Amino acid sequence: MKDLVEFIAKSIVDAPDEVKIEEETTEEGLTLKLQVADEDKGRVIGKQGRIAEAIRTLLRVKAAKAATKVRLEIV
Repeated sequence: MKDLVEFIAKSIVDAPDEVKIEEETTEEGLTLKLQVADEDKGRVIGKQGRIAEAIRTLLRVKAAKAATKVRLEIV
């Protein structure tokens, strides 16, 4: 799942080298923390959060196939 978020984020942003993803495993499931350059946060979030929600939807589908839960935080 980390690879999916990394691929999508690097495709969207202007500074793909600045994309960093941290994984945390908790009782509730997997938490992914996405960190991008300050100038690119708007691109990753999108207008009214549409791009962020689309990424979260793709993650939920992949997590459902793996029988787990996943959360995406944009830091």
